[in-house]
Amino acid sequence: MRRISVIGIVVAMLIGMGSTAALAQSGHFLTGGANAPTCVDIGTQVECSGSVAGLGGTTFEITIEATGIASVQCRNPGGNIAPGQDTTVTLEGTTDPLPTPRNGRSNFTVTTDEPTVDSSACPNPQWTAEVTDVAFTEATLSLFENGTLADQITVSVQ
Repeated sequence: MRRISVIGIVVAMLIGMGSTAALAQSGHFLTGGANAPTCVDIGTQVECSGSVAGLGGTTFEITIEATGIASVQCRNPGGNIAPGQDTTVTLEGTTDPLPTPRNGRSNFTVTTDEPTVDSSACPNPQWTAEVTDVAFTEATLSLFENGTLADQITVSVQ
């Protein structure tokens, strides 16, 4: 009888371990149809939206990184504007950590931060550089569950 109890306990433990593996993180970006991530150039920033699924953690977060060529204008101390040198910028953005939805699927929108460039893009260090537009080609989206990278995708910017 004792042997049957030990076997029962071992079987219960193995079943419990198997269900723990089923709860492992498997979040991913949906890549087909209307829910696939899309990214749009909105002037000096990129905005991406789409859906993620398979979320099993307690929180998730989406980050964006996009590189582009910034058009720069320079303002001198008198307020006059002159063209600056176009410069490469890498912009990032993030959602705040969000609670995992009950069904494991969520829609998202994430936007890069505003670009900044230093006065080296201007003919004089006393001038102020202002970004007027950024031409983006692609953006990389990363999905983190409980602070761990779960999925990453690169999307063309429209």
